[in-house]
Amino acid sequence: MANYDHIRVVYGKVSEVVLNRPEVRNAMSDRTLDEITHAFRNFAMDGELRAVLVRAEGKDFCAGADIEWMKRAGRLPAEQGRRDAERLVDMCQSVEQCPVPVIARVHGNIYGGGLGLVAACDIVLAEAGARMCFSEARLGIIPAVISCFVVPKIGEWAARRYYLTAEVFGMDVARQMGLVHEAAAEVELEPKITAILENIQRNGPNAVREAKALLRKFPGLPFQERVELVLDTLVRLRGSPEGQEGFSAFLEKRKPAWIKTRA
Repeated sequence: MANYDHIRVVYGKVSEVVLNRPEVRNAMSDRTLDEITHAFRNFAMDGELRAVLVRAEGKDFCAGADIEWMKRAGRLPAEQGRRDAERLVDMCQSVEQCPVPVIARVHGNIYGGGLGLVAACDIVLAEAGARMCFSEARLGIIPAVISCFVVPKIGEWAARRYYLTAEVFGMDVARQMGLVHEAAAEVELEPKITAILENIQRNGPNAVREAKALLRKFPGLPFQERVELVLDTLVRLRGSPEGQEGFSAFLEKRKPAWIKTRA
């Protein structure tokens, strides 16, 4: 198990990634991005993993990019600067492509690049008082890299307003645009997250992974290729050991085997 400086990882069937630089409001530097990427690439190799919870220490989930790092990166030659910027792509991709559900629990301020991390997660729950902002234009740059993950979630229409104005918005707007699934008071949030994780673990482990993989492939496919994909997937899963166990458990009025062994 790796040791990290900017994040903390709690390992288990439901693992946690905790942003752990509250003294800088969890601003993300190149090191932060590399550590998150490393953690999620390790998760991808864990066949027993059921879900990952992403949360943060301190009063803010993430203030965006570490400005000291961004200033240094701006002085790099173009090719080095490009490689440096790819760190953010790698981080968001490692989260989005994690084979199990990734749930974000966000609070406080979530600005700039922090919204790329949020958009890469599968399920997002927020404290009702949280605030979000695509703040890059205030710094003379744009939400460039994170657009690959944000725009598919919120659409070009919402992006036009909130990219161009860099307005701060609350959780009602975040829900409407598709960045957040649910917002609640802090005392209500933990039971909601627990319920989501329990529901995930009631499902077939492979079925959950297959559902996430299907949703990742689906958007870019022409209709007929979508049809072929869903037919091939259903036929394969109906005949799989997990599918057969699920059918048998239902008919025999018992819990399937995976529930007996879940954490």
